[in-house]
Amino acid sequence: MHDVLSLCNLLFPAGHAVRVEGDLVHGTGDTARGPVAVVGTCNRAGIGVDLAFALAGHVLEIVEHHPERPILMLVDTQGQQLARRDELLGNAGYLAHLAKCFEVARMRGHRLLCLVYGEAVSGGFLSLGMIADRTYAATDAQIRVMALPAMSRITQIPIEDLQDLCRTSAIFGPGVGNYVRLGAVEAAWEGDLAMQLQQALAVPPAGDLRATLGAQRGGRTHAAQVIADVLAAP
Repeated sequence: MHDVLSLCNLLFPAGHAVRVEGDLVHGTGDTARGPVAVVGTCNRAGIGVDLAFALAGHVLEIVEHHPERPILMLVDTQGQQLARRDELLGNAGYLAHLAKCFEVARMRGHRLLCLVYGEAVSGGFLSLGMIADRTYAATDAQIRVMALPAMSRITQIPIEDLQDLCRTSAIFGPGVGNYVRLGAVEAAWEGDLAMQLQQALAVPPAGDLRATLGAQRGGRTHAAQVIADVLAAP
């Protein structure tokens, strides 16, 4: 697992101007296909109202000042900030605002890519990561909706049973490999990260293929067909 500036050195060997301010990451990196805007988090950040609002501001600044520049989200988050202050201020609304800002960027012609290089958990990952056109992950990243002990407490399913389910179903299992099978992660990256970023930038937009990939990879066997049936219904 890389620290974020070391990661940027690997992603942008031609140079970058990425800054770290607390848990916030932002800036620009140079690639063979032109400049790429960078927004993200570090230090396993819990995304609360302040961080979500700051991230949204950087996204809107990119839209205003750098039309159609690709945006790369660098993700290392333990999820939404679990603090009374953030909940009272309506943290869910701030996370939704962040996701909407990314959607505005997409509608204005910005390519949205995500690289999970640390942790990616629950609501923080939904608004910073899963919103991307294409989501990638370092092979040693940690991705999960919820830790199995917490899932066991909430569902009242014995943890041994959940562990058994994880062996046969990617839906229950944490980890990059399971999320690749589900189609939520396009591919795991290792080795030449700069080349893999360039290849990702070269892939033309093709809509949301996650359900289709999940069916092809055996991780989500029914989602794509259910979506097709709903869309075809009179």
